[in-house]
Amino acid sequence: MVRKHVIVSGRVQGVFFRDSCRQSALAHGVSGWVRNLPDGDVEAVFEGPPKGVAQMVEWAHQGPPSAQVTGVEVRDEEPAGLADFEVRSAPRT
Repeated sequence: MVRKHVIVSGRVQGVFFRDSCRQSALAHGVSGWVRNLPDGDVEAVFEGPPKGVAQMVEWAHQGPPSAQVTGVEVRDEEPAGLADFEVRSAPRT
């Protein structure tokens, strides 16, 4: 099991990024979560088998068809044993 924490920049809100991310994660057997950030970026955590997580990080560099990704920041983290993939609300500011 591996875990990657990603921040995706560009035109990534209002383009079904979060729901598309959830669908892709479930298709790749990856757990975690995704949410919009107040600054217009999207934050996600991908956790699971190395191959599936790598595919999700690769997916984040493109996103859904209407997204225009300009940057992806990736950090390694310790797996937390997540069991599902959820779309979260934006953090409160």
